Amino acid sequence: MLQRLVHLLPPRVRAFLRRIPVLVRLYGWLRRGRLRRERNVFLLLALSTIAIGVAATVSETWFPASGMVLTVLAGGLLLRVRALAALLGVVTVVLVSDSIRLGFHKVGPGVIAIVTVTAVLALALARTRQQIGVKGLRGEYMLLELRDRLRRHGEMPPLPVGWDSQVVLLQAGGSSFGGDFVVSSSDGKTLEIALVDVSGKGVDAGTRALMLSGAFGGLLGSVQPERFLPSCNSYLQRQRWDEGFVTAVHLVIDLTTGEYTVESAGHPPAVQFDAGSGTWQVSPAKGIVLGVVPELRCEPESGLLRPGDALLLYTDGLVEAPGLDIDAGIDRLLGEAERLVPQGFRKGAKELVETMAASRDDDCALVLIWRT
Repeated sequence: MLQRLVHLLPPRVRAFLRRIPVLVRLYGWLRRGRLRRERNVFLLLALSTIAIGVAATVSETWFPASGMVLTVLAGGLLLRVRALAALLGVVTVVLVSDSIRLGFHKVGPGVIAIVTVTAVLALALARTRQQIGVKGLRGEYMLLELRDRLRRHGEMPPLPVGWDSQVVLLQAGGSSFGGDFVVSSSDGKTLEIALVDVSGKGVDAGTRALMLSGAFGGLLGSVQPERFLPSCNSYLQRQRWDEGFVTAVHLVIDLTTGEYTVESAGHPPAVQFDAGSGTWQVSPAKGIVLGVVPELRCEPESGLLRPGDALLLYTDGLVEAPGLDIDAGIDRLLGEAERLVPQGFRKGAKELVETMAASRDDDCALVLIWRT
């Protein structure tokens, strides 16, 4: 592209341009092979900037000098920092030239301030993209893919007749990313579920949650149920993370008999609804958070789900609040859960999470499994 444009120039013009050292270096830089595509983008944006500057001297109404903001924004999305800096140099030269031709009262402080602020934002955007090695809006697409993968991991597998479930994930501040996630596995006879809470909020917690959901999802169903949490703990020990901690609750249900086993690693206790007595019973299963000690020891609890019974798993975002005891939060959760029974578990699960999370700024998750 560059060579074709150069050959269109008259021979005398080409000879004159070759005498200008800056243009010779720029021409050589644009022709280097490895980043030729980016250099072509730079050339296109530089020519567009010059065209806007020339057109502004013809008609300020249709072609204002502030239109160079568009080329600066495009450069922030498509160019690396060095190429963007060169483009900003072209923009500066054109702005100075227009201010001389049109007068400083027409290309004045307002236009210069707008272009300067836009240039600062474009440089910040280009620097961030260059650090993570993506172009254009690819970084945003990566975050969307991260969000979608976490949501797919949270989907429950199909359950046989007589069983039903509901999963509700609610991130803090309306964010699309959070540190709470669910992984599950079922062969039609046995259902395994792990609800995991990664400390932190937003994208930082979400990126760690994505990595852990893949690792924990691979372990679930691949190792013996009693080895799942210890294997997760060993995995976290190898990561040597300094930031935060991870809690988890692991549930195994025999879909034929309704017998279940629940283990907790620093996670809020599971709760069972007994349809016969109409009460909620808190599980005594407890353990140490994952990744803290080399050898993890959990105290599992066994139980039985009869028709009409339900089992509730949740994260601390639903029951913890500054200055309040966690037991008080669990009591409030169970009080709100009483409303699930008459209107049905599926209908009221999301409402329960939204009610409990209304006064908190933390990620919240709930998993509800019941026999019909």
